[in-house]
Amino acid sequence: MAFEPPQRLVRGLGETHGDVASDWLAALPGPVERAVDRASLSPDRVVAPGGRSSLVLLVHRPDGSPAALKVAPPFARPDLEGAALAHWNGWGAVRLLDGAGEDALVLERLHPEVSLRSLPEAKALLEAAGTLRRLWVEPPAGHGFESVAERSARQAAAMEPYRADPVAGALTAAALAARKELTSDGAETLLLHGAFRQGKVLAGDRAPWLAVGPEPLVGERAYDLARLVRDRVEDLVGASAGASIARRRVNKLADSLDVDRERLRGWTLFRAVESGTRALTAGRRQDAELLLEFASWL
Repeated sequence: MAFEPPQRLVRGLGETHGDVASDWLAALPGPVERAVDRASLSPDRVVAPGGRSSLVLLVHRPDGSPAALKVAPPFARPDLEGAALAHWNGWGAVRLLDGAGEDALVLERLHPEVSLRSLPEAKALLEAAGTLRRLWVEPPAGHGFESVAERSARQAAAMEPYRADPVAGALTAAALAARKELTSDGAETLLLHGAFRQGKVLAGDRAPWLAVGPEPLVGERAYDLARLVRDRVEDLVGASAGASIARRRVNKLADSLDVDRERLRGWTLFRAVESGTRALTAGRRQDAELLLEFASWL
């Protein structure tokens, strides 16, 4: 099986995991071939542009039914994704059909070319909110998911050097202060998607829209909702009323899902600045400028 991994995957893994990602990418297609053999799958094609942390192939199972094979490096923790999908059992999310080894998942086949981003913005946000509501459930007993406090602590540590940055310094300080306050009290401990946005919700046959690609953790709903607030950030920044639209979006999403407005605003600030500083570190200056301008409106 010969193929070139999608460039989005190469860039995404490289930015997040560095040399260890290069080693895994260099070993391709070995992990894919092993997963295909273990589950006796017939591959159709690689999904492109695909995701930033895993390789997805459209396949057929031994009985001829369509499915998707997701192969990810062990350091991207596909085992945790599988545990979350098994717990949701198709409720609001793609259904886990089988495992294909510790680094691969066999999933229900959706329509990867049709995400919520294909809908008008207002309709997309409405559908996204409804999908996210289904995912917020009690985590399974004895789970191995990290908490919002743990994940955001790692992110905050990587942001610290930007306190002295002439462009991002003030926003970084504000984001870190917001994170400290938000994690200082006992909040909810629900199972969260962890990377939820419009592009992570695909059209399906069993249900109109189903979430994919979780980076699961446990914590409060406001953290999970925060990434959705800045969806289509390039359109927001390009709009003459972008700042007021963004602030209204915070209030509207918070109210529709019964989430505290100020907690959502705080987590939206933190996650936008975290993404912005990570983009700066990776040399994606244009992306960083968009994210930091958005953050400044909050």
